[in-house]
Amino acid sequence: MTWPQALQVAIDEFSDVFDPMERYEMLFEWASEVNQLPIDEWNDDNRIHGCQSQAHVLCHLEDGLFYMRGGADAQIVQGLMAITCLAVNGRPPQEVAEIEPTFVDEMGLKASLTPSRSNGFLNMFKRVQGEARSLAGNV
Repeated sequence: MTWPQALQVAIDEFSDVFDPMERYEMLFEWASEVNQLPIDEWNDDNRIHGCQSQAHVLCHLEDGLFYMRGGADAQIVQGLMAITCLAVNGRPPQEVAEIEPTFVDEMGLKASLTPSRSNGFLNMFKRVQGEARSLAGNV
């Protein structure tokens, strides 16, 4: 898969690090990079179910391209949302609906995540893909 340049830079940075704790620290830094969804916009409709943290995403189209914003009460989850934004933002929604989250493997993050965090990430990613499918029908 050819990733957007910003995501490829992140993949390269993470893949150069072999210590799982250092990867977590990098995720904490990335947490501030996401176009954050303010807490006052969190609600049951945009909540990611199956995530051990409070996590929420809102997705929309701008000029026919897909964009997501996310918010979470855990920095690890917020960091994963930031990385996901790099993967999906600015792409056609049909493309977002079909991509696989292999960037997490390429970054070495999947091996660093606990099973519950990994499951929460996959739930979040599936939600984003579902939103993309729904929005693709509106294009």
